[in-house]
Amino acid sequence: MSGPAAFELSWDPSRLQMDRVIAALRASYWSPNIRPELVRLAAANSITLGAYNRSSGDQVGYARVISDRATFAYLCDVITFEGHRGRGIGKAMVEAVLAHPDLQTVRRFALATRDAHALYARYGFTPGDATRWMDRKGDSSAWQEVISTDGDGAG
Repeated sequence: MSGPAAFELSWDPSRLQMDRVIAALRASYWSPNIRPELVRLAAANSITLGAYNRSSGDQVGYARVISDRATFAYLCDVITFEGHRGRGIGKAMVEAVLAHPDLQTVRRFALATRDAHALYARYGFTPGDATRWMDRKGDSSAWQEVISTDGDGAG
């Protein structure tokens, strides 16, 4: 089995295999070396979705939504884990997020992507209005773990 029947989605946060989530996010372009405790805290304070291999139970994907569950939602951390891409898992997660009952009154659903514009466009996402949206970037040292490059293992 390699298509959608090979995996299942769950909103149950107790099923999340956080070590897998942390490893995938730390390897991503948007959260390189993110501190594990911040991934756990972010998940605890968000709506989270896991994708799981039906036969093994291993987690193969993750998505997170930050929302007031009324008018605004931010879709983030949508990731299909290495070795499981190209099987429709990302599409299934986006569809599940958009169908979540707590997000049906959301008037603005935002996201940021560097490389998945085509995926999100199929679900109605369009480029934002640059004349209205502003953002403030935080200092990466506040969320990123320092990785030693001198070989002594010290961080």
